[in-house]
Amino acid sequence: MLLVLQVISVFLVGVAMSLALAHALEFPGKMRLDQRTYMAVQAIYYPGFTIGGAAEPLAIIATGILVLVIRNDGAAFWWSLASLIAVAAMHVVFWTVTQPTNHYWLKNQQLSQAGARFFAIDQPNSEDRAATNPNWTASRDRWEYSHIARAALSAIALISLAVAIAR
Repeated sequence: MLLVLQVISVFLVGVAMSLALAHALEFPGKMRLDQRTYMAVQAIYYPGFTIGGAAEPLAIIATGILVLVIRNDGAAFWWSLASLIAVAAMHVVFWTVTQPTNHYWLKNQQLSQAGARFFAIDQPNSEDRAATNPNWTASRDRWEYSHIARAALSAIALISLAVAIAR
């Protein structure tokens, strides 16, 4: 049972990392785009990255359960806890930095019913911020740098989890 939980945790953290890392690796190329091209490119992420993003809360749950299961296992517990904290921090960055900026990119996009529900979760607060930001480069920088931070946190989460399991 423990092995299954470890595999599920590694898989989910790995999926979360792959999405954040993909965004981070696009950074140099996307920073060279003009506003029109950048805005067109932003729409390609939906719904694929939204669907894949389900791995993040599932990774938090699986890693949290793992931490509870191995709470008496010394170093493995601490490495697992570090992984849990990093993947949770990654998720916090999404909701506090990335998601509010998503509203700016999606304001003129036609979304599916499920997509519209997901992006409406924090709509009242973030729509006001996005609507009052006439400087698209500030939104671009906020979005792009948030993914670099998320990629770093997810790498910490995956490495910590691998160390915990290898112990």
